[in-house]
Amino acid sequence: MNSHDKEALEKLRLSGKILRETREEMKGFVREDMPIIEICEKAEALIHKKGGKPAFPCNVSVNEIAAHYTSPPNDTARIPKKSIVKVDIGVHVDGYVTDTAFTVSFNPEYKILAETAEQALKAAIDNIRPEMPTSKLGEIIEKTIKSRGFKPISNLTGHSVGRYLVHAGTSLPNVSQLSFSKIKLGGVYAIEPFVTLPDAVGRVEDGDKATIFRFLKSKSVKNPYAKQLMKYIEENFRTLPFAERWLEGVVPNEHHRDAFRELLTSKAIMSYPIFVEISRKPVAQAEHTVLIVQNGCVVLT
Repeated sequence: MNSHDKEALEKLRLSGKILRETREEMKGFVREDMPIIEICEKAEALIHKKGGKPAFPCNVSVNEIAAHYTSPPNDTARIPKKSIVKVDIGVHVDGYVTDTAFTVSFNPEYKILAETAEQALKAAIDNIRPEMPTSKLGEIIEKTIKSRGFKPISNLTGHSVGRYLVHAGTSLPNVSQLSFSKIKLGGVYAIEPFVTLPDAVGRVEDGDKATIFRFLKSKSVKNPYAKQLMKYIEENFRTLPFAERWLEGVVPNEHHRDAFRELLTSKAIMSYPIFVEISRKPVAQAEHTVLIVQNGCVVLT
């Protein structure tokens, strides 16, 4: 291993450590009836305090929402009573990304969904190896979930992570499927099973709102405030996803909305719609980021 690799590995490990500590603190923080924005801001503040940066906005996805909800500016949404809540957080240190998630169930009936997601994650971690076909990993996850009487979400996947990239090209399926890609030695992967009820469709569709965005490329925009906003986004987030609330105060408040809209319509930035389970059934998720070594993996988070 050369010194560059060594430095990269140190940054990855630090990223994972910051994320692990943040996750453990957040587990005891989430409560029924709490404003969702409080959860997002607390997780992101902890990451900064510990010396990292958020790799993407803290996702707080409730019940049938599987992923991609973060609080928009001035969000008034709260955690509903008896809900099941996924908290998905990511950290980067100098662009080296780690990603983790946990599920809190305030409904005793759904605790087993969260436990099943954790079991599937554990089975994947115990079995992952260099050169293993990703389809085999999907099969292990699917079998673990089904053996407990539940259903995986078939169109959500884990993913390889790269420098300044949360999704670096390789997908890790949560079901058995035909795929020719293999797990690479030295690769870094986020494994994230999603679990729902047996009578659910077991797939997600795009919801009608988007609260997470990403810079695509510099465009010539007319509005000077849009130009200013675009420059800020490119310099601060590069290819990583961001939340609109992270832009507060970049341009005067009364010009923000028009400037932001122009960036979306000119395709300087893109949006990620929230993902909703098609039959509106509850979803649980568990996630760790792992580094692939000779005989298995090291859990970074």
